[in-house]
Amino acid sequence: MSADATALLAEQPIREIERDGVHYTLLGTAHVSRASVEAVEAMLARGGFDAIAVELCDSRYNAMTRPDSLGQLDLFRVIREGKTGLVAANLALSAYQRRLAEQLGVEPGAEMRAAIKGAEASGLPLWRIDRDVGITLRRTHAAVGWWDRAKIAAGLMASVVVDEKVDEAEIEKLKRGDLLESTFSEFAKRSEPLYRSLIAERDRYMAATLREHAARSGARRVLAIVGAGHLAGMVSALTEEQAAPAGIRAELDQVPAAKRWGTWITLLLALFVAGGFVWGFNQGADIGTDLVVAWVLSTGVLGAIGCALAGGHPLSILGAFIASPLTPLHPALASGTVSALIEAGVRRPKVADFQTLRDDVTHFTGWWRNRVARVLVNFFLTSFGTALGVYIAGWRMLERLL
Repeated sequence: MSADATALLAEQPIREIERDGVHYTLLGTAHVSRASVEAVEAMLARGGFDAIAVELCDSRYNAMTRPDSLGQLDLFRVIREGKTGLVAANLALSAYQRRLAEQLGVEPGAEMRAAIKGAEASGLPLWRIDRDVGITLRRTHAAVGWWDRAKIAAGLMASVVVDEKVDEAEIEKLKRGDLLESTFSEFAKRSEPLYRSLIAERDRYMAATLREHAARSGARRVLAIVGAGHLAGMVSALTEEQAAPAGIRAELDQVPAAKRWGTWITLLLALFVAGGFVWGFNQGADIGTDLVVAWVLSTGVLGAIGCALAGGHPLSILGAFIASPLTPLHPALASGTVSALIEAGVRRPKVADFQTLRDDVTHFTGWWRNRVARVLVNFFLTSFGTALGVYIAGWRMLERLL
């Protein structure tokens, strides 16, 4: 290895750990750093490893190595299974990364690509050791309260709406080495549950995956390339964790069951609305009719307006108007689901929409221009309009009752 490569590696955060007869070399990287790419290449050139591990899950690996992977997205299934928010969050994160790439001249995750390429060139097995990003986001969602969820959603929305250069302070945060942590850094610093689900749990998960792979493969020298922010936690987990790695992964892969308070709120709302209608008609047909019309118009019109703002097809707008008065009273259905399914059916996304999706969502207008992204926008704006209509109609009904 050249003197320059030796000097470069001397400046990098590297940890050497022995565990169960396996020597782990942990190289801490920054996901937006040219030096990290060069450090990965220098470490691979040094050789002597039996396997290479990277801070990627299968879905992130596929997205990185198969640019056309979004073409396999089943949009109808995403909507029906209630994964619209998860897909939108991933796209928002992707858009943020691509804007960074344009500004910094370094594709976020370039050091991971260098590791993948190096492993292939050396004929070494490549281990994807990170937890699936979808599970991480779902566990994060379950771990924090509704106010923190609102702030996270607002942060993701801002990353899409605010199409401007990332300032120096944000770049410095990103150089800590973990994209998820840096994206939500302001929230994570003030929220222990958020930090635990985004960072600490993944430290344990990646350490357990390393142990599991090593035991299965018989590898004795392993190079693990992870964000620098994970080094301390992974070193601690590798040296101190005594539980079986399979059990640790199973525990951290579990998605907490959805809280039933949402169902109870929906049931209470349905009872309140139905009771209001009954009371109104008992007072007189004109009062009852007025309450029903107010409910239908408030929810239906505002849901339809939300769909229209999303650039919805006239049939989608009509579907939003019809569904919005009914779906708030059903715990398992949203008006946005109805309008999004109609939109996806009437204006079926073309192959080109999937091919350009990652590029289109980097710009605010691209969410409306791309048919796939527009379906997601349709879901959120229709649902928001309906929720606003429920508040207005419910308040009006409460005033009449009192």
